Amino acid sequence: MAEAVVGQLVVTLGGALAKEAATYGGALLCKEAAALRGLFAKIRQSKAELESMQAYLQEAERFKDTDKTTAIFVGEVRGLAFQIEDVVDEFTYKLEDCKHGGFGGKMKKRLKHIKTWRRLAAKLQEIEAQLQDANRRKRDYAVTGRSASAARSTNQGQALHFTRDEDLVGIEENKERLIRWLTGGSGGGDGPELSSNKVTMVWGMPGVGKTTLVDHVYNTVKEDFDAAAWVTVSESYRTEDVLKKIAAQFGITVDVANTEMRGVARSIQNCLQGKRYILVLDDVWAERLWLEIRDVFPTSNSTGRVVMTSRKQTVLATRESAYEIHLKPLQAHHSWLLFCKGAFEDADDKEGPLELQKLAWKFIAKCQGLPIAITCIGRLLSRKLPTSAEWEDVYRGLDSQLVKDVIPDAHLILKVSLEDLPFDLKNCFLHCALSPEDYILKRRKTMRQWITAGFITEKDESKTLEEVAEGYLAELVNRSLLQVVERNFAGRLKQCRMHDVIRLLALNKAKEECFGNVYNGSGGTGVFSIEGARRISVLGGNIEQLSLSGATQLRALHVFESYIDIDLLKPILTSSSLLSTLDLQGTHIKMLPNEVFDLFNLRYLGLRDTKIESMPAAVGRLQNLQVLDAYDSKLTYLPNSVVKLQKLRYLYAGTSKDSIRGVKVPKGMQHLAGLHALQSVRATPEFLHEAAALTELRTFDVCNVQSEHSAYLSNAITKMSHLVHLEIDAAAENEVLRLEGLHLPQTLSWLSLRGQLEKTSMPQLFSSLSHLNSLTRLQLEFSNIDEEAFSCLHVLHGLRSLLLRKAFEGKRLEFYTGSFPKLRRLGIWGAAQLSQVRIEKGAMQDLVELWFGDCPDLRFLPDGIEHLAGLEKLVLIDTSEELIEKLRQERDSDELKEDIVKIRHIRNVTVALTQKGLVERIR
Repeated sequence: MAEAVVGQLVVTLGGALAKEAATYGGALLCKEAAALRGLFAKIRQSKAELESMQAYLQEAERFKDTDKTTAIFVGEVRGLAFQIEDVVDEFTYKLEDCKHGGFGGKMKKRLKHIKTWRRLAAKLQEIEAQLQDANRRKRDYAVTGRSASAARSTNQGQALHFTRDEDLVGIEENKERLIRWLTGGSGGGDGPELSSNKVTMVWGMPGVGKTTLVDHVYNTVKEDFDAAAWVTVSESYRTEDVLKKIAAQFGITVDVANTEMRGVARSIQNCLQGKRYILVLDDVWAERLWLEIRDVFPTSNSTGRVVMTSRKQTVLATRESAYEIHLKPLQAHHSWLLFCKGAFEDADDKEGPLELQKLAWKFIAKCQGLPIAITCIGRLLSRKLPTSAEWEDVYRGLDSQLVKDVIPDAHLILKVSLEDLPFDLKNCFLHCALSPEDYILKRRKTMRQWITAGFITEKDESKTLEEVAEGYLAELVNRSLLQVVERNFAGRLKQCRMHDVIRLLALNKAKEECFGNVYNGSGGTGVFSIEGARRISVLGGNIEQLSLSGATQLRALHVFESYIDIDLLKPILTSSSLLSTLDLQGTHIKMLPNEVFDLFNLRYLGLRDTKIESMPAAVGRLQNLQVLDAYDSKLTYLPNSVVKLQKLRYLYAGTSKDSIRGVKVPKGMQHLAGLHALQSVRATPEFLHEAAALTELRTFDVCNVQSEHSAYLSNAITKMSHLVHLEIDAAAENEVLRLEGLHLPQTLSWLSLRGQLEKTSMPQLFSSLSHLNSLTRLQLEFSNIDEEAFSCLHVLHGLRSLLLRKAFEGKRLEFYTGSFPKLRRLGIWGAAQLSQVRIEKGAMQDLVELWFGDCPDLRFLPDGIEHLAGLEKLVLIDTSEELIEKLRQERDSDELKEDIVKIRHIRNVTVALTQKGLVERIR
């Protein structure tokens, strides 16, 4: 992971050097110029040295666990890289500081900083000397004759183990499917014809049992084929080596040393011609592999079955891939069986003593269905005395640095995954591990923190930092290092989480590499040291135990404990002058300590869902701040000084809980021209006039809009050509939003309008939305929509989600054939007069969820609901009591009633009468 540290530092040094031309563009004092030239020369020298070292470290990471000399050297490089980062951060701050203040103040700072430039250059000189000493020691004491590949194969060999048939648990269904696909046997009609060549994929997270499943099936079916081969593919494969392995496994004799790739390919094709063959390519990393070798295998007069296993979902991206199995963690029952087979293998009942079974379930919960972890821990416990004290000792090891000793196979598997990650993606992955166990990682917050931490850099001008970050998040999911929790109705990743075993191993790596550490207050009376750690997550406990030693290196402080004495953080804030991230979301603090506003390097300030009531003017001193997130706090206004924060990229304030959600902003908001998100701001004519300068906005949420604001608002939004998410809230339910002059950009995906709409302009407004090809989510409240106006919404063919809340005034809703073809979620709330809903065949064919709430006149199910073949969830809340009681009675009846027949294809039907306290799932 030192390679990740150095990689990020190279980017930082590049940014520092970019300031050189701008610095010399101004009038510099003679001594000042000389001192700066010396410092820039040292920065250039450090950058060149680190760039050369980065490639070496990428290889060194692979075998430092088996070469002590290399491990020591890598650790030294990491520490020196941290020191260089400290120098550059201080330099960047002091250089920026010279630009602020009056002429006299600036001059005084520049004269004072001449000594600083010389000191920092001398520090870099000292670090360079230390680096050369480390290089010399490594050279002098290195053990020769060992290569990265040799160490790698040793590690892989250690991870191999043989699985007994009786230990195979929870794979029966997937085993039968795979056998059926490979052999073309009957059973459900989903097996391939034996006359064709097919590729089957088995993919899933590290350690989930992909190889175990395929190995078992392979040994079961290979006798049915004329030729069989199993080849393990490393992520650093060479195509010719893979082909030679395949040839050897098929029993084809080739001169490995001399035969060129074309000859090997011809030999394989000739051997397999006219035969039935099976080939397993295990642990495939590269998406291009099959495309590179597929033409080697005959497609006529032969039958081929190729099975690939991978932890990367995108390896599926091949048109020949006929079938796939996404292997998921085991359910609780199967986890218990697998655990008992390992831990209690000598017990007659295979369940062990009762006093250990409660502890056994704790281990199983920690493993979260990951077979390799369950097996490792079960085997370890089988060698321990069957006592609570012995087992408790092992359990404590799971939350400590001993985790790699408790589940070594899983540790090795994750190590391989980490080695394959680019340096910036490694940092993003370890950052996710610092969150609490089972923590839900939200896409947008995670991306913002990665950006402000410096993990994300622009790859090319065509992609924003946000787009690069979202791609990284998708890649971690693709590599099965993060699990999807929820996608939105457009299919975009919304929430994900890290499997607990993966998190434990990643935390172990993060601590070992000084990337970060977690504090949960469970260390007894001992002092928890943050020495060397660049990032700390406080998960709970008395933070007085946190030691102050080494806090000067701290870059990020995340607090997840709600009730925390903010005064106890003051000493850490004081000594951590280079802190760039302070996340206090969810803590019950009412005001920030003054020490926060001395953090010149602070880029992320997270105050969401806190009790913060006011923001002092001192916030204007945080000149590097990029994210100020105070949404759902108690803030009602922002100080005048906030407009000085010209690097601000995201500004969230206001609340979703009060009727007046907006926060009052000061004059001068046009100076924050780099803003990408502004939520949620109280409208005034002055602000809306200034908002026209915020042309980089992607998210804009404006509240308390009055009719007379319409012209200013429309003019501002028209200039926001990158807008993706727009929310407009009227000052009151009866306030009319006059939006006839509104021109929305093609980039818009999410639109929420809260306020009355003019009936005469509604058709024109809805028609204008039809040209927005990216619009997937529409929410309307208090809009006064009648039957005729609703029919105008049918032109929105790209919608995935439509919510009408107290917006529909008619009695009848009609959904015509072909309407809303991509809609997946529909919610109708507060439609007081709605009594009839009709759905024609062919309408809303993709609908998954349908909600009706507070519709007291709705006495019948929607006519045609049976046409919604893909509907999975129907929710009726406070519709007519008559309808709800009828459905409940028909559910309990022995006869098959008409309404039950209509909805029997829907997996989840829930009804509720809130005044009666009734909430019941009837299907």
